[in-house]
Amino acid sequence: MFKTNPSRTWLTILGMGVGTGAVVLMVGLGFGLQKIILEEIVFGESMLSIRVTSSGDGALKLDRNTVEEFLAMEEVLDVAPLASFPALITYEGLTGNIFLEGIGPRYLSYAGFRIPRGQGFSIETEQEDRNKVIWSESMSQLFGVEDPEDVLGKEVTFRITVPSRERPDEVHEVRIDQTYMIMGVNDDSVSMSALMLLSELERHVRVDSYERVQVRVVNDEALESVSNAIIEMGYDVYTLSETVEQARMIFQVVQIVLAAFGGVALTVSAIGMFNTMTVTLLERTSEIGIMRTIGASPSDIKVLFLSEAVIVGFLGGISGILMGTGIGFGLNTLLNFIASRFGGTAVSIFAFPILFLLFIMAFSAVVGFMTGVFPARRASKLDPLEAIRD
Repeated sequence: MFKTNPSRTWLTILGMGVGTGAVVLMVGLGFGLQKIILEEIVFGESMLSIRVTSSGDGALKLDRNTVEEFLAMEEVLDVAPLASFPALITYEGLTGNIFLEGIGPRYLSYAGFRIPRGQGFSIETEQEDRNKVIWSESMSQLFGVEDPEDVLGKEVTFRITVPSRERPDEVHEVRIDQTYMIMGVNDDSVSMSALMLLSELERHVRVDSYERVQVRVVNDEALESVSNAIIEMGYDVYTLSETVEQARMIFQVVQIVLAAFGGVALTVSAIGMFNTMTVTLLERTSEIGIMRTIGASPSDIKVLFLSEAVIVGFLGGISGILMGTGIGFGLNTLLNFIASRFGGTAVSIFAFPILFLLFIMAFSAVVGFMTGVFPARRASKLDPLEAIRD
């Protein structure tokens, strides 16, 4: 095939490559989008953390005793609470309404928040971080700051609104007579909030209960048992693993749909390959007759045709992988170049896992085998004398 009809053979391989490349490119798009979304969801220890909130029952609160109960659980490694109060923040002469939240040093990593600008709290620098705060990305919009990095190192002051101890339905204002330096900006683009260490917040106001806590378990196997135990206590729980699993299921459907579109091109290519194998059979009838007369068995003829079909299909898969990944990486480079020119973030919208590419190679060989079955059976059943006479 490669010597007598090289052009037709390589065009057949190229046709298979186009179809396979379409599948590789479309499914690679699905993998790339899945990777981008999951990278936004999954961060550090957040996959092993459980967010616990009160179920709404006024008698059921999250307080220090509750935290101690959680810590007493065998499979719980750490608990990081969050307390929140309405407050007024003053930044460069401007004042706005926000929520001032007190957190433990590890809360952000457990909750899945990142600090793309500046730095966050840590156990090692807890004492030095007492006079520092982190504010959310949405705060920049509140104060009309174009570049969030411009706020790093700037100072802010707070006035906190707390409920009265004598009359819970009344509130009073607590002014904090000190300034705090902005040390970081987290990636929360929804909440108007500023974060300080919980121990620092408790120096100025009394914290009777927490809005929510993050429970860090020892491993992923402990997520279900600890969640069930907390639910039995009457609290609501949420784990990021549930969101990740739902996202994966959605993207599996997306990949199947994208693969179906690419499969149309692959089907057309397979039909073309089947047609080529059939034409090859008609052209090699006399050759088949000669081989049969010198001792080749029907099974030998069948193996010969099937081997040629598998080789063509496999080479078509290789060429398709090269085309699909080449186009994908080329588009990634182009989009990242455009993003860098306009100040955006570089992302790769096409991803090609090795196992997926290996599957495509094997699948292409199988497609080649299937397109060669019918011509191989016809070739093996040809009468030697009739074949030579033709």
